[in-house]
Amino acid sequence: MPDTLTTTPPPHWFPKLLLVIYLIEFVALGLHPAERGTWWAENIPIFLIVVALTVLYIRGVRFSNLAYALMSVLLFMHTIGGHYTFEKVPFDWFNNLFGFKRNMYDRVAHVTVGFYAYAIIELTDRNGTIRSRFISYAFPLCVIGTIAMTYEIIEWIYAVKAGGEAGAAFLGSQGDIWDAQKDMLADTSGAIIALVLYALFGRGPRREVA
Repeated sequence: MPDTLTTTPPPHWFPKLLLVIYLIEFVALGLHPAERGTWWAENIPIFLIVVALTVLYIRGVRFSNLAYALMSVLLFMHTIGGHYTFEKVPFDWFNNLFGFKRNMYDRVAHVTVGFYAYAIIELTDRNGTIRSRFISYAFPLCVIGTIAMTYEIIEWIYAVKAGGEAGAAFLGSQGDIWDAQKDMLADTSGAIIALVLYALFGRGPRREVA
């Protein structure tokens, strides 16, 4: 049965440049972080994502440059957040611009988690994994929602185990009792943005396969 699939992108300098920038940022911001325990907690999962994307790239599982650009936003922002702790990242220009009372850096970073929906739908489209157009868009949204929920549980467990300032810094709720729910909403909102971008820009070039 014929179907249209996106071609696998060839090797390109752009994702390699993003990797170099990340490694420089990782080393530079790891020298004197505000709180070393929080730095480890925030950077380990991000570093594992970078390793996974690198391994996939080497093995020929590649994404478009736009997908890599979207995925890199979280990597860069999270590394900065790990250096300062998310609550203390200098973000006054944004907070003042929109009149926010709390530091919204962590909320913006949560939006970028959803950007990974772009790579997910790109991959399922390329492989022809999902035939239904509705499900192909719903699936990345559900994946991001599940990841968002799981990460909030991990934050909760770490905060309880670590306790004190380290636990509070990692949790980053800033006194908001609805912080977890708002973070999950931010994650899924980012996924919706990514899926809209995919609908507009991500469905070419294509080839016919049997």
